[in-house]
Amino acid sequence: MKKHIITLSSILFFVFIASSAIGGVPLNNLNGSGGIAFNPLAFTSGLQLEDVNWITKPQVGVWYAKLPETKIEWSSYSLSLTLADRVELGYSYNLVNARKYGDNNIQASSVGVKIRLLDENAFDTVWVPAISIGAVYKHTDSNTTDLFGLDHSGAEYYIVASKLITQTPVPVLLSAGLLRSDEVVYGLVGHNHYGTSFFANIDVLPAQNVAVGVEYRQGIKAGDGIENADYWDAHVAWFVNDHLTLVGAYVNTGNKDKGFDPLGLGDGFVLSAQYQF
Repeated sequence: MKKHIITLSSILFFVFIASSAIGGVPLNNLNGSGGIAFNPLAFTSGLQLEDVNWITKPQVGVWYAKLPETKIEWSSYSLSLTLADRVELGYSYNLVNARKYGDNNIQASSVGVKIRLLDENAFDTVWVPAISIGAVYKHTDSNTTDLFGLDHSGAEYYIVASKLITQTPVPVLLSAGLLRSDEVVYGLVGHNHYGTSFFANIDVLPAQNVAVGVEYRQGIKAGDGIENADYWDAHVAWFVNDHLTLVGAYVNTGNKDKGFDPLGLGDGFVLSAQYQF
């Protein structure tokens, strides 16, 4: 109940301080990296300061996910900004209540860096995507970590390409990348052996202030018989104004009936508020 109040209060706070115009992506994802929900985008976060080109304004994000079948509630709070128009720094703090599994106070944090290697439409073209590489260090305090003999800390590394296509009847954002990670349940349960997976996003912008899309993250095979389920979500983002974005989504984190083969947590809904100062 407390996490419900914190999340809803944060969303209402962002609504009340909003002004007018139109915001946009990247959002802060659950790791605090500029992206959508689970995945990073190649674009860096933060709005530029006037007359200052070495640092952006901070960008904050709040996520709340509820998975009714497994009675899991997941809240995430994050901050990101970009240095020298190319190097993004991000931090997130996650709270998870998994009382059905005897772990009702999982606390996990992430610190990440992303470097944009190639700008979108580089070399005077209209087809070159932005390309970035990134790394995220994660730590979790979960009772289940020791039970499974997992590590509390780990890291992930990724390369991602993103492109906004404007030649179509409505703009389309495409993004895809490769992930190298040792995560077990997005790192919330712990870390084990490294595996490689694929992730992708597609969003259509039918109106100037609305995006509708789908996100996919392939489950990592983390060794010792541990396999993460594939994650995907279908989402709608409303760019309320120049600073505020609200998101609603349906998320599926794998079939819960399969238990640990792979690690599935069922489906549910997600809400998010994002604010670019």
